[in-house]
Amino acid sequence: MLKKKSLSSLLALSLYGCSTLLFAGLSPLTMLQAQAAEPTAASANTRKTPALRAKVYEQLARAQALADAGKTEEALAALDKVRDKSSSMNSYELAMMHNFFGFIAYNAEQYDKAIKAFEQVVAQDGIPETLELSTLFSLAQLHMMQGNYDKTLTFIDRWEKLNKAPVKASTFLLKAQAMYQLKDYQRASGFINQAVAMTEQEGKVPEENWLVLQRAVYYELKQPTQVTAVLEKMVQHYNQGKYWIQLGGMYGEIGEEKKQLAVLEAAYQQGFISTGADLYNLAQLYYYHQAPVKGARLMEQAMAKKLLAADLRNLKFTANCWTLAKEDDKAIPVLMAASKLSEDGELDAQLAQLYLNRSEFDKAIELAEKALQKGKLRNPGVTHLVMGMAYFNLQNFNDALSQLAKAEQFDGAKRMAQQWTRYVEAEKTGQQKLQAALSS
Repeated sequence: MLKKKSLSSLLALSLYGCSTLLFAGLSPLTMLQAQAAEPTAASANTRKTPALRAKVYEQLARAQALADAGKTEEALAALDKVRDKSSSMNSYELAMMHNFFGFIAYNAEQYDKAIKAFEQVVAQDGIPETLELSTLFSLAQLHMMQGNYDKTLTFIDRWEKLNKAPVKASTFLLKAQAMYQLKDYQRASGFINQAVAMTEQEGKVPEENWLVLQRAVYYELKQPTQVTAVLEKMVQHYNQGKYWIQLGGMYGEIGEEKKQLAVLEAAYQQGFISTGADLYNLAQLYYYHQAPVKGARLMEQAMAKKLLAADLRNLKFTANCWTLAKEDDKAIPVLMAASKLSEDGELDAQLAQLYLNRSEFDKAIELAEKALQKGKLRNPGVTHLVMGMAYFNLQNFNDALSQLAKAEQFDGAKRMAQQWTRYVEAEKTGQQKLQAALSS
């Protein structure tokens, strides 16, 4: 809710998170003082302006004083007395009266009434250009605030036709805001780019919300490279975690994975990455970029802090990180925990292979049997092969050959199983000959 302001103040509007705009309308006090100093004032281009008569000036000044004192109802009553005599008032006096009504309606947060009053101001003939210009710009902003985007553009176009002074960047911003809301992203892009460029050419940093709008426009236009460039500025000038994370995401989208990792790691070091989802994404990047130890440690820290659940997905990924790092001692307990949550035997099969590599053959056989019992294996032939190799190392040739025969039934393990079968049979025959020789 906007706070009430004196009639002589500027009206600040924050429109759709895009920027803060200044209410351009000249206050009644300003206009009255100008008229008092120069009763027959004309515009800069010699537009003929009717005089504001002393009696009307006094009545408006009284309303001004009441409004500034916070006596809104009394101010409106005073203005109603002025309106009762509107048939005898000239266009400038009528414009000033409506200007008062507009400011009072604004201060009462009755923005539709304020718009109607200010539209009456610019409907009068022969008013000073300064008043017409400021009121047209104010109407553009008020319509923007009310969501009347077409009318915003209508009044800003009227303002541009009348305006002789250099156009400020904030004007292009207002047009960009309206066009963005109307989903005319191409035209919005042109105006917000102009506003940002003008600001930067002056050696100034564009306001944060200007860059927010520019980024949003590029996003709607599906121009990820430009979105990334804007986010680079936002990270530089407005050091917020959300911009670092968004920049990392955009680097990933445009194929700059190394920059993605560098940016997100920097964000993590600054404490900007704290949610479970963002931590998981960073861990995945570590894994992808062959830094699995960092990924595993990050996952374990996140689970310890309850930022990530110790569920099947997270435990499995953590174990994969340790496995890639060839840290079997650390991978095994994580895989064990994950296997208890899994309905299929894949993790048990993976554990069986790890234990085989560690020469813990009994444990390898135990877990391979468990994997086959749970089922749903992608390649059960490999699990039979693991059991065959484990039995062979235990010198149990018959069970080894039995498991290798089962492995041969699966295409994924057939060739390897056949090779091992020949090797086991040769070893079995050799053992039999040795035993025969020893017993003779």
